[in-house]
Amino acid sequence: MGLEFVLRDAVELGFIWALLGFGVFISFRILHFSDLSVDGTFAFGGAMMAALLVEQVSPVLAILASFLAGALAGLITGFLHTKAKIPGLLSGIITMTGLYSINLRVLSGRATVSLLGVDTLFSWIHSFLPDRFLGTALMVGGLLILVAFALYWFFGTELGCAIRATGSNPAMARAQGVATDRMILIGLALSNGLAALGGALLAQQQGFADINMGRGVIVIGIAAIIIGESLFGRRSFKNSLISVVLGTITYYLLIGLAISAGFYPNDLKLLSAVLVATILALPVLRKKVQGGMRHAGTH
Repeated sequence: MGLEFVLRDAVELGFIWALLGFGVFISFRILHFSDLSVDGTFAFGGAMMAALLVEQVSPVLAILASFLAGALAGLITGFLHTKAKIPGLLSGIITMTGLYSINLRVLSGRATVSLLGVDTLFSWIHSFLPDRFLGTALMVGGLLILVAFALYWFFGTELGCAIRATGSNPAMARAQGVATDRMILIGLALSNGLAALGGALLAQQQGFADINMGRGVIVIGIAAIIIGESLFGRRSFKNSLISVVLGTITYYLLIGLAISAGFYPNDLKLLSAVLVATILALPVLRKKVQGGMRHAGTH
């Protein structure tokens, strides 16, 4: 696998998965909510997209429906947490578990639905731009920029600031009159809607929707955030959004290089887990090394 191919693949997949990264960023960083339901909503978005496209629904309407489906699933997670008082982690697991059966129903009981010969957003753009990479990069990159600008604008509004305040300090937010339960519901709906949007795009890009396409995607989302913040920082909200995109591209670049070096594709989940664990442990390792150097310098 040549370096040029690895770079192209990293950019193409990075743009698509960055939408999931945005969703995980909202729950993980803004709300400080460990939401595992994105594993289910990512596949839910892909399943909805495939089912609607097979029925010859417009790809634009299908992708909007996928976003709304994911947002609805996020509301369920939020309802379980805020109204039923179920811990956030368990609320996400419950939603993720239930979505597995729902996704099977959406896919008419089949584990995989092919989009071969079906009109998609990708087939539309490739009819104008035959270059597969250029067409995909322009279309998905353009959508990514629109989503990033929309998020930047939204979280600068009064409502967006209230959501950020809820994640930063719920007690203080409530003291200022913020309805924190409502903010969690809105934040989780937006987060899971973006995850479903990423799943809808991936289903079109790879040409099929699979019942297991969302398994373990939370690790990819967190990896994108951690890598982006470690390499590019998070000095501002705008910088954090850019870091998510660059972190996702870097993640797939590292995965591509690992495959080129001889790793088996079946080991990608293990590689992802090791990569995330290593990056999370870097601050601790750095402190130990610096402490060891200072200790050595005193002798």
